[in-house]
Amino acid sequence: MVMCFRAKKPFYGYAITAAGFMVWFIGWGTYTPSFSVFLKPLLAEFGWSRADASLAYSLSFLVLGVLGVVMGYLTDRLGPRIVVAGLGSMLGVCYLLLSQIENLWQFQAVYAVLGGVGVSTLTTPVMVTVSRWFARKRATMIGIVQAGMGIGGFLFPPFAGWLIISYGWRTAYAVLGVIALVGLVAAGLFLRRDPQGMGQLPDGAVLMVAPQQPQDGEDPAAGFSLRQALRAGGFWIVVALFCTFGFCRSAFLAHLAAHVQDVGYTLADGANVVALLVGASMFGRIGMGSLADKIGNRTTFVISFAMTTGSLVLGLVTRDLMGLYLFAFIFGVAWGNQAVLRFSLASEVFGLGSLGTIVGVLNFFESAAATVGSYLAGWIFDTSGSYGPVFWIGIGVSVAGAVLAWVVKPLHRAVP
Repeated sequence: MVMCFRAKKPFYGYAITAAGFMVWFIGWGTYTPSFSVFLKPLLAEFGWSRADASLAYSLSFLVLGVLGVVMGYLTDRLGPRIVVAGLGSMLGVCYLLLSQIENLWQFQAVYAVLGGVGVSTLTTPVMVTVSRWFARKRATMIGIVQAGMGIGGFLFPPFAGWLIISYGWRTAYAVLGVIALVGLVAAGLFLRRDPQGMGQLPDGAVLMVAPQQPQDGEDPAAGFSLRQALRAGGFWIVVALFCTFGFCRSAFLAHLAAHVQDVGYTLADGANVVALLVGASMFGRIGMGSLADKIGNRTTFVISFAMTTGSLVLGLVTRDLMGLYLFAFIFGVAWGNQAVLRFSLASEVFGLGSLGTIVGVLNFFESAAATVGSYLAGWIFDTSGSYGPVFWIGIGVSVAGAVLAWVVKPLHRAVP
């Protein structure tokens, strides 16, 4: 028999949520949207092609994907505090070194290796930790944490643009480096692996009587091992959903500011469009995340991919600044929703026991798709002189995402 009561001491899960929010605010808030703001100033100074510059961004996601599996394993074994506070600091070091680069290989190496190491600590360790601290409010809390990226992505691109215009791109990178180095270490130190280690249970309850053991001696809450997950047919549908998300996010975030400038607007306009896109993701991460708790992950996934498709059609045809803002808003809301649902769905399908390792593997596939997306977009522009084909590819990928979301069938017990 199990009796649960509200804990007398404050529930530390909310501190976990706050720390995760700050990790995403500083980490993803500076990393993903700011690349496109720096792109054209770097091209203007060094004369690189867009494909060559985008390769640095793409390779960082490849490093992220490979290390994501390792970070999941380390999170399961060592806990998120060591992983995020220790290795997450590499993102700040990355920005500081980028302020000193003199040629393409330095840019690609620093961005790919140190940037990849730093961002590999932002997703799996934080999402797994939040999933362990919350059950009933899991999607909502994941949405709140990921809203940090929305707010950070709304503030940092215009801030970086202002720094570039006022002081140059080197100073801008240096300032971001100090912010990331201090902020990620400080926030990471507040993370704790799970509530049991602090005498609490998910959502703030405490266990008063030991639970009765199942007849077969196994804990059903342990969920899937990685080996069991790989044998489950639904695993590869989830992989495909992660890939569609990763491709669209990477292809358009990396090049959006440059696209806005190509259409005829300023660097500040490009930074503002990117800021709106990432800021709008807050609505998807919180609002539509709550909607998913009511109508289900699958239906909400279909809606979000339909929104992505519609936004890309608009982005393909519009040349008006207000049209670009509208595209960014719709894309951002849909992207934010998918960002939350992919982790909520993984928790629902595979359980919590080996979630860090499983999500790390899923993130590897997502990162591989992201690697292709950003580089392919730059190569297509260098080859054709237009991002038009990239929009058409994105439309096809997002339609495929809607279909996959419709057919996915969450599993509720581990295969034998």
